Amino acid sequence: MMAWPARSSPQKTRTPVYIMHSPPNTDVDKLSTRSGFSPFGSPLNDQGQVSHFRHDSVAESSSNPRSSGPLRNEYRSVQVHDLDRRIHEDEDYDEMDGPDDEKRRRVTRFYSFLLFTLVLAFTLFCLILWGVSKSFSPIVTLKEMVFESLNVQPGNDQSGVLTDMLTLNSTVRILYRNPATFFTVHVTSSPLQLSYSQLILASGQMEKFSQRRKSERIIETKVLGNQIPLYGGIPALYAQRAEPDQVVLPLNLTFTLQARAYVLGRLVKTKFLHSNIKCSITFYGDKLGKTLDLSKSCSDH
Repeated sequence: MMAWPARSSPQKTRTPVYIMHSPPNTDVDKLSTRSGFSPFGSPLNDQGQVSHFRHDSVAESSSNPRSSGPLRNEYRSVQVHDLDRRIHEDEDYDEMDGPDDEKRRRVTRFYSFLLFTLVLAFTLFCLILWGVSKSFSPIVTLKEMVFESLNVQPGNDQSGVLTDMLTLNSTVRILYRNPATFFTVHVTSSPLQLSYSQLILASGQMEKFSQRRKSERIIETKVLGNQIPLYGGIPALYAQRAEPDQVVLPLNLTFTLQARAYVLGRLVKTKFLHSNIKCSITFYGDKLGKTLDLSKSCSDH
């Protein structure tokens, strides 16, 4: 009797298992939890997780479009609902801007425009004042000059060189008038210099002063020279030793005047500059101590 070998039981083949995860959308997760299905048609277990299923179920599910159609439509409806909710939130935010906010914006625009108009008007007013003040330039008139003394004697300069030394005393009178009707001017001056050619013989400093509107004054300034070395530079002075009355000496008087007016405080300032006032005068030895007219000898460059 032949013995047949015992048939071995066939081994069960393992079918691959696929795990599907739902998308990270909160609304879709809520929908999946309520319906018991994941967005891709997979049943959920008690813990709300996607259950494992076999490959043939996946294939059957994917081949049947009707099984995924309702879920897909429901997923789209969730997206539309989320979009509508965001639109309604934006509308609610816009509705928060009520009549009070609109009124506040109108008031802000009104006051901004009013402030801009006031600043512009004030600027134009200041420009008009500045332009008008320019037409009231002060009037400077050199009236006269008096030579009180002029002496030449031998001496030594600071380094000990022997030369002739000059001493000169004189006075300059200037008429200053402010024709302005609504501001005062503050006047300063550079030193008044009396020179022969390029050699400065005497100088004097005018004091600062303020001239009120529609007023004038006479300004006297001493122009002095003390022990000025000549180094032979003025031959005409050597005749003084023999005949002092015969000395004829051409001289130049130069200085600069500057006036400043505060028309509207420190906001509107006007400057008046009389630059390079020059007077060409001639000193005569026989007129020492007498008045020398300067009204026709000076010019303003």
